[in-house]
Amino acid sequence: MRPGSGAVLALSLFAGLAVGAAALAQDASRDASQAAPQVPSQAAPQTPPQACEVPAYLLSTDGLLPRVAEAVKNGRPLNILVVGSRSSTIASSADSAYPAKLLAALKQKLPSVPIEMSVELQGGKTAEETDAILIKLVEAKRPTLVIWQTGTVDAMRSVDPDDFRGAVGDGVVALQKAGADVVLINLQYSPRTETMISAPPYLDNMRVVAQQYSVPLFDRFGIMRHWNDAGDFDLFSTFHGPDMAKRVHACLGRALSKFVFDAARLDPAQQN
Repeated sequence: MRPGSGAVLALSLFAGLAVGAAALAQDASRDASQAAPQVPSQAAPQTPPQACEVPAYLLSTDGLLPRVAEAVKNGRPLNILVVGSRSSTIASSADSAYPAKLLAALKQKLPSVPIEMSVELQGGKTAEETDAILIKLVEAKRPTLVIWQTGTVDAMRSVDPDDFRGAVGDGVVALQKAGADVVLINLQYSPRTETMISAPPYLDNMRVVAQQYSVPLFDRFGIMRHWNDAGDFDLFSTFHGPDMAKRVHACLGRALSKFVFDAARLDPAQQN
């Protein structure tokens, strides 16, 4: 399946779709309050916002980030490069996308460490096609950590899973030889696309690569599926409020910051 097909539109489920449900609800509430008798009453308790908690097993990893740990320990600058696709950003606000939220969370956890982040979008590229530019990016950015989000385009194009595994492995080896730690991020979860693409072969092969090269794998797919099943977010509905993308990205950024901190095996005392 090629980018530009229905799968691409479905996978871009956080592209900032706006609906008028909130405005209609406000109008209905205002009309009801004007029609009803005004009698004193105790305000009903506010429902707390969804916490989008992540179970510990979805954030556990045997992979390590030794270069991140060394930089933090010695107070050296921590330079992070995110290599991703459209789902790494929000068209309406880059500051609300998960890389920006990750940066803010890490700065809060590590206030004494200079942290910089750059995002390089490789929209429409497979893992093999991205391999060709990884080293150039590392040479230009000199990152301590590369966060590589991949798999979606390969799944949409039905790239041979073995070829996908080889491409991801080649990319990881190249990044490690260039002196960077690596975190892999797998596909985003969308129940609306499960019948359109087959994600499991790509999820499984990314897990194999992560184990083979001791690389932490952030299971974005599993985490988002958990949130959907737990009712934190309705990822199946086509009627997403305007804040859906921002809320999901904020939750991903916080979860990823914890994941990076834990994978670097940093002492909690180093937090703010």
